[in-house]
Amino acid sequence: MSAATQPDISGDASATSVATLAELMTWALWLELDAAERYHDLAGAMETHNNDEAADLFRRMAAIEERHADAILRQMHWLAPPPLPSGPPPWADHESPESVSHDDVHYLMRPWHALALALKGEQRAARFFATLAAQAADPAIRAAAEAMAEEEREHVALVEAWMAKVPRPDERWQEDPDPPRYLD
Repeated sequence: MSAATQPDISGDASATSVATLAELMTWALWLELDAAERYHDLAGAMETHNNDEAADLFRRMAAIEERHADAILRQMHWLAPPPLPSGPPPWADHESPESVSHDDVHYLMRPWHALALALKGEQRAARFFATLAAQAADPAIRAAAEAMAEEEREHVALVEAWMAKVPRPDERWQEDPDPPRYLD
């Protein structure tokens, strides 16, 4: 892992503690489901703009997040996602830590850009779970949060490996010889 992309897992002051293991796992499940839904949204947007490479990559990322959600369901012996815990989420931002913002997406982005966005989300998720682990008084919550932080760090390494295999776009990647025209 390069120093420039290694996640800072020293903590994230915006994370708040959780009271029970079930609450931690519920938030973790919804974090994964949110990320999968966002990747599906982004894949659709890229497809609309005939950017099949980025659409395919976002679909692959959605499938990975869905597998993580399924693993949490199996681990917790839940048949369906439980409702969100009452109160605010244990992160301060409007977006969940792993979610990619629509604002960061460009219709001409290349797969490298999509992976860079995914990398940032995985890094935020690793910091989030590491912070929850550091704040946890309950050993079961700490162990589960540490395991989730480690899984997210593995995802960071996976995305970095993917990034190494795709070409980095040149600085003119967003030039469009036939830009969209909007008429009032």
